[in-house]
Amino acid sequence: MSDTLPTIGWIGAGRMGAQLIQRLLDAGYDVAVYNRTASKVQPLVDAGASHVARPVDLADRDLVFSMVSADKDLESVLLGPDGLLTGTSAPRIVADVSTVSVATSEKVRAAASERGTAFLATPVSGNPAVIAAGKLTVAASGPREVFDEVEPVLQVFGRGVTYVGEGEVARLVKIAHNVFLGVVTQSLAEITVLAQKGGVSREAFLSFLNDSVMGSVFTGYKTPAFVNLDFTATFTMPLLQKDFDLGLDAAYKLGAPMPIASATRQIVAQEVGAGNTELDFATLLLAVARGAGLELESENAAVTDGLSD
Repeated sequence: MSDTLPTIGWIGAGRMGAQLIQRLLDAGYDVAVYNRTASKVQPLVDAGASHVARPVDLADRDLVFSMVSADKDLESVLLGPDGLLTGTSAPRIVADVSTVSVATSEKVRAAASERGTAFLATPVSGNPAVIAAGKLTVAASGPREVFDEVEPVLQVFGRGVTYVGEGEVARLVKIAHNVFLGVVTQSLAEITVLAQKGGVSREAFLSFLNDSVMGSVFTGYKTPAFVNLDFTATFTMPLLQKDFDLGLDAAYKLGAPMPIASATRQIVAQEVGAGNTELDFATLLLAVARGAGLELESENAAVTDGLSD
């Protein structure tokens, strides 16, 4: 890259990817986009992005980001037919924003190295609402000098970028984060149901909790869902189960017991098996309530998610 802004390619314009692309466009970057469903790219084209038909068509970009759902998707867009790294040329740097396994990341990193392409793992913490509030965070791993070069671009995503080390360690950081996300949500559901069964409204209990030292950005963010039962998906149960499986596999390989995470994974798997695949994972609240013999109703309370505070 030079003193001018790098040209950027982006693979995967889903709900989060589209918002991150828009932030890059707003910051003045030249962004070209590939998405499996081409029609979803049109709003970004209208905003100033260009569109390509194949991942390999982004090979002339200085820096290419990929943001896909699973290991097989990452291998497909980078190494499969018309993949980014399969043409006569290759980008100088690839940064992957997906949540994938360490093994897949290692495979892709090795393939990139063979093409002379530097590779960063750059998974993020957040969802579309968090991006809109400018509070997305990034964990990055790979060659330090490559991170230093790409960091100004990553800073556009939100409020914080952390270099966590060489190789694939950012993958472990993100997987650990998402396991904690599931465990905390299950625990929050249990104590909220406990309070309600004792006669305390969910609004009152969570208001107290959020003002206490135990409150957090996350408990505040999930308060509207818990109080008013709006379970529009930000992160679904199947995605959470995938991340639990990745986390528990890492725990087994590293010899780090995680009994609470193991128990929570079984609860999540039971929900997926029962067909809870489209709603937000905060529906763990409903599962806990059923076990306590409660039929929850929306409290229709004027509560906020705290992101704009």
